[in-house]
Amino acid sequence: MDAEGSSPSPSSLRIIICPWLAFGHLLPYLELADRLASRGHRVTYISTPRNIARLPPHRHHTTGGAIDLVTLPLPPVDGLPDGAESTNDVPADKLPHLWDAFDRLAAPFANFLAAACVAGKRPDWILADTFHHWAAAAAHDHGVPCALLQPTAAVITATAAMITAISDEQMTTRNSPPVTMPKYKWESDAAMFTPLGLSGLSIARRCSMALEKSTIAAMRSCPEWELDTFTMASNLLGKPLVPLGLLPPSPDGGRGAGMHRDHAIVRWLDAQPTKSVVYVALGKLVHELALGLDIAGTRFLWALRKPADVTEDGESAKKSYGHVSMGWVPQVAVLAHGAVGAFLTHCGRNSLIEGLMYGHPLVMLPIFGDQGPNARLMEGRKVGLQVPREETVMVEEGSRRVFVENAKKMQEIVTDTELQERYIDEFFFSHPVFSFSIEIDASSSSPVRFNPVCFISNET
Repeated sequence: MDAEGSSPSPSSLRIIICPWLAFGHLLPYLELADRLASRGHRVTYISTPRNIARLPPHRHHTTGGAIDLVTLPLPPVDGLPDGAESTNDVPADKLPHLWDAFDRLAAPFANFLAAACVAGKRPDWILADTFHHWAAAAAHDHGVPCALLQPTAAVITATAAMITAISDEQMTTRNSPPVTMPKYKWESDAAMFTPLGLSGLSIARRCSMALEKSTIAAMRSCPEWELDTFTMASNLLGKPLVPLGLLPPSPDGGRGAGMHRDHAIVRWLDAQPTKSVVYVALGKLVHELALGLDIAGTRFLWALRKPADVTEDGESAKKSYGHVSMGWVPQVAVLAHGAVGAFLTHCGRNSLIEGLMYGHPLVMLPIFGDQGPNARLMEGRKVGLQVPREETVMVEEGSRRVFVENAKKMQEIVTDTELQERYIDEFFFSHPVFSFSIEIDASSSSPVRFNPVCFISNET
């Protein structure tokens, strides 16, 4: 191990990382860029100007590696609010316009990659996020191997099961869910197959187009986290699937537990008894839930996304036992605090990893996207309870002890630095290894075509 805690690499690689326009993707893949740079690699991290400006600082490395932050201006689209460059900036009814702008990044990215190849800076790998069909296509055209960054294995297997049960036409035309499916889950699944933006492409179609042009699939996960589901996902994708590990936030990566000790929220937690506070990280305020917490006398800290029509930051409500904040909350510092005893979450992947990094039992309220499959996965691991709709969760002390014990087991996986770092090392050097022959056909509209010569599995 070198001085920065990473295994030295056999040779320096040029790697491009393209995250989706959401901070739940931007931050963990910046973490990946940082880990790769610590191994001596040169990483080009691409996003739009405002997203790049809002990233936390990254480390300067002494290994010869570096992170180059490259901006591609988001093309203007009628209906997209000024300055809106991420899902945080866009209300739900404007999201199709963000997809339109995202699709129009195809030409700028292709031009950037072509210029890099001509200038002798051809990347060795492109790591493109799930929806980046244009990045995978450009990589294919230039003979650069592309690893498509996939959602969790639980999401892939759940989506495959849903597709088997219900056709695309039913998903996009049916007005009500089957009797066996909750309405919120139906609305979430149907959205995957609904055309978005002027292109008429659904999220699912963008993903399948990207996968088709990719060399392999990579996943911010590992078999220890998702058990048998990881193998099932690999079979369903039809491409080799490589684990990248969980990429938990590093202590000095700008989001570590000790970075925000003077924040007002942390000072409020300092005044609370040990393990007495439920941390609530839900995107919008659910009044009935807030009232229930207050009536029950539960100490809680609620991180509430600021509504578009609210201009001030900071505290918006204070109950007898609880604290609600509409400003930015340092989530890792909160979860690391000794006063926090449980975590109420929608079950996004970042929140699960960060919550279990500190061994917190979960109260799970999934709403859309990967949240439902993630919650079912964690419920199967017995680290908490999923909230039934229109019901109240009551946890007996015996059940709580089971959840705490199992959360500690998951904590061991997340905080096993050797395990998580090994997955990053193996991605390039000892996990799947490809070699290619590249054919040049100047008369073809796609002159560069590369053929896999061999695939060497890591299986023994």
